[in-house]
Amino acid sequence: METLLFCLFGGIASAAAINVVVQRRVFYSALSLIICLSAIAGIYMLLEAAFIAAIQIIVYAGAIMVMFLFVIMLLDPFSSSALQDKKKSLGFIGVLLGTVALVLLYSLLKSYDLAQVPRNMEMSQGGVTALRILGSALFNDYLLPFEVTSVLILVAIIGAVVLAQRRT
Repeated sequence: METLLFCLFGGIASAAAINVVVQRRVFYSALSLIICLSAIAGIYMLLEAAFIAAIQIIVYAGAIMVMFLFVIMLLDPFSSSALQDKKKSLGFIGVLLGTVALVLLYSLLKSYDLAQVPRNMEMSQGGVTALRILGSALFNDYLLPFEVTSVLILVAIIGAVVLAQRRT
């Protein structure tokens, strides 16, 4: 089962990565990148690295890609003709992919055995959990780079808004 899931996530990640490169529209390329990052998070889950998978989804596929999509939508708005051509095919593809996802999710949840779930996930080092050590290092030792990165992202968003307003 693990090999099948690895091949599935690897195939999805590879196809989405190729789609990032070959897409003509930047917006669809960014959506493909979200799919690729989510599939990589699935591979992390197979490697039993749940924390890294959660960070992959929350930070990269979530926050960073939302910012990318926000900037892309400000700088490259959709034309009405491009939207009208794709509405019919995208609706059918969306329903098909949603149905496939529900069937896969149902079969995965049906085969999941709750008795095998580990109950104590804390890895302690001298009474302090590994996540507590990571959080302490991030917000004590690396606080300045963390805050500089957030200010840099804010400046990028403001710059995108200013550039988008100049065109109109």
